[in-house]
Amino acid sequence: MAGSSSRAHLAYLVLESLIVTLKLKPGSLVTEKQLIDLTGHGRTPVREAIQKLEWQGLITVRARVGLQITLIKPDDHANVMQVRRKLEPLAAALVAKHANAEARASMIECAQTMTACSINADMEGFLAADKAVDEIMESACPNIFLTSTLAPLQTHARRLWFSAASTQRMDRAVDLHVKVIRAIHQTDPKAAAIAMENLMDYLGEV
Repeated sequence: MAGSSSRAHLAYLVLESLIVTLKLKPGSLVTEKQLIDLTGHGRTPVREAIQKLEWQGLITVRARVGLQITLIKPDDHANVMQVRRKLEPLAAALVAKHANAEARASMIECAQTMTACSINADMEGFLAADKAVDEIMESACPNIFLTSTLAPLQTHARRLWFSAASTQRMDRAVDLHVKVIRAIHQTDPKAAAIAMENLMDYLGEV
């Protein structure tokens, strides 16, 4: 069962990345077979991944038509950031307080990866590291209601950010992410919340 769950998560990560980086274009129709081929995983893991993406609002299952990648709407950015601004600082503070040493060390590794991506103008690598940070924080945060609310918003935010991003904006985003991670690593909930507020303010800019 654990292996099946792991394969489903790996399939989800592949599809999430393809959606975030617009390789699966908003509004496009795809088939289950196409997604199986893209991920390299079997039908069951891919179906589980599709279910998760449907729950997150990134895929719509249309009867007798296929699977549609959710369109990007004009007000999505404002609506997503409205919620993230309120909840992300709380999540950062809780993680700073409760994360174990392994989670803190993993986040530092992600910060190092982000910095390298900034140097190399590797936008997709940065987004992958950002996803990894979100998953570490999700595991470390003791409030599952908070993390289940934030998870889909974070993926939507990555896709929206990628659709309008530049390497210059990535450099600033990396710097602000590293400040959040450093505060969490130093077990400083207040500093983590403030750093996350600053990051959300920047990501909220149109």
